[in-house]
Amino acid sequence: MRQVLIRKGQLLLANVPSPLVEPGSVLVEVAYSLISTGTELSSVQSSGQSLVKKALEQPEKIRKLWDHLRSQGIQKTIAKVQGQLDLASPLGYSCSGIVIQVGKDITDIRPGDRVACAGAGIANHAEIVLVPRNLTVKVPDGCTLQDAASMTLGAIAMQGVRRADLRLGEVVAVIGLGLLGQITVQLLKAAGCKVIGVDLSERRVSLAKHLGADAAFCPTEINIINEIRHMTGDHGVDATIITAASTGNALVQQAMEITRKKGRVVIVGAVGLGLNRSPFYEKEIDFLISCSYGPGRYDDQYEKKGADYPFAYVRWTENRNMQEYLHLVTDGKVQLSRILEREYELSDVSKAYEELQSGTEKPLGVLLRYPFEDKDAQIQKLGTRLVLHDRTENGRIRIAVIGAGSFARGMHLPNLQKLSDLYHIRAIVSSTGLNAKTTAEQFGADYASTNYQDVLDDPQVDAVLICTRHNLHAQQAMRAARAGKAILLEKPMALNQDELDQLTAVLQETGVPFMVGFNRRYSPAAQRIREIVSQRSNPLMILYRMNAGYLPADHWTQTEEGGGRMIGEACHIFDLFQYVVGAPVVEVNSTAITPQTGHILAGDNVTVTLRYADGSVATTPIYRIGIFRFKQGIYGNLC
Repeated sequence: MRQVLIRKGQLLLANVPSPLVEPGSVLVEVAYSLISTGTELSSVQSSGQSLVKKALEQPEKIRKLWDHLRSQGIQKTIAKVQGQLDLASPLGYSCSGIVIQVGKDITDIRPGDRVACAGAGIANHAEIVLVPRNLTVKVPDGCTLQDAASMTLGAIAMQGVRRADLRLGEVVAVIGLGLLGQITVQLLKAAGCKVIGVDLSERRVSLAKHLGADAAFCPTEINIINEIRHMTGDHGVDATIITAASTGNALVQQAMEITRKKGRVVIVGAVGLGLNRSPFYEKEIDFLISCSYGPGRYDDQYEKKGADYPFAYVRWTENRNMQEYLHLVTDGKVQLSRILEREYELSDVSKAYEELQSGTEKPLGVLLRYPFEDKDAQIQKLGTRLVLHDRTENGRIRIAVIGAGSFARGMHLPNLQKLSDLYHIRAIVSSTGLNAKTTAEQFGADYASTNYQDVLDDPQVDAVLICTRHNLHAQQAMRAARAGKAILLEKPMALNQDELDQLTAVLQETGVPFMVGFNRRYSPAAQRIREIVSQRSNPLMILYRMNAGYLPADHWTQTEEGGGRMIGEACHIFDLFQYVVGAPVVEVNSTAITPQTGHILAGDNVTVTLRYADGSVATTPIYRIGIFRFKQGIYGNLC
């Protein structure tokens, strides 16, 4: 499939592997996607900035870079930075189209349904998108797919209006009359408010009046503060919603000036937040931030795993905001014909961005139109394997890397490159097509794929290196064994005894070469220790203290994907014990702390003692406590 990408300030229309449908998600063939003239142009411009300029604008990342330099050394740090600079990024976060497939457990959406989709990195400018259920909304009859493509922007505007907590008849100022501002004006009118628009563009001011604003002004033409005082009986507006983008603080200060005492100022756009005490303090104004599409945004449990918030307690989630916006569009309460001003074919995407970047009067809304509902073309779009190099390799071990996360990119793949006299990287498989492709390009693989089966069916793959999430390990290893592939499986082998027994049975049945990625036993120190104690007369007493650092309870390693850090990380230590002792374990004892606060996990802070058949005893206190407090009130960090 084709997807719009940005790399070093340059726009690309690239072929990438199509995603596969997953449980709880919907696979959609895109008909239209909306270019955000604010957010996306900012991303394009920042992508082309020099490394020095990026560092000056994001000083918090300098500390991370320094920490990486101290722990990994200069060569690995340079390689990591260079790799990040070379990465391409997806663009787009609002689109519409037709459902192709639905994942397991989705019953209210079917193939053929018209839907609108939201989410940065999800609802991309791409021919095929995979979208979680809570970021997908069915398009009502009477609403075109063109209009539905604006749904994400509509939800952002709606959440800003909801944050203002308005009443019928209240007066609201909207600063910034771009795409977001024009939608906000119409939502406010539908809510029964009086609306005053403010923008530097006379064209946008005129359009806001046409779309229902009671008044709209250009601050270069009149004194906005005096005019609003006159219109409101010297009180000021009840609320001000800022939908403009600016790095300075002037817009926030202007909003404070025009808002009445005890009024509200809501920030929707990206603006400077340097607040002056006056008149903020004297007026006792409520200063509010509006978070994107609404409640649920940035909550993985809601967005990725499909958990909903109770209707009675959270009336307007992001999904319900998106639904309501599309209903308002269908009912004609929000008019988009004058806002969505340009439409380009996907193949002309470069022209679209050029107009947005170079035009003196930029169009408010720009749509990309995709060729769709052609079955033959759809089959081609759904291809999961993208060939980068057509070549045959017979002299070395041909290996496919399954899972292209940070560990695979930072450890396994560089090591395979160093061992290029022995290994040939045949394929990279990742659930995200862009990640699969960029990783395959970076490390010289023959092809990239989003489908594990592509590798299993490939006779030119001798071995697989599996480094996916822990809950996938056992099943993926069993599939590889049955396909006759040699396996290097990252730890852990499995998350429970049933999986472990099944995997062991399959490995015994197939007899394929198999190895788990336990690395401690291969360190020179561990090998020397084993050499020293191998001639012992008596059992060993071993103590290994492990502080792996604090991770919050919602980190993936703590969820059903990771199985917890005892299984996912402490297994390294248990394997090292086994390597040194060389005898079977006959008894296991463990004791955990009893946390007094919710952020400390008992299962992360444990002492485990293993007794072996030869009488040896190995103990490891494993602790990952984060923040603690002394009685005197001084804070520290055990990590």
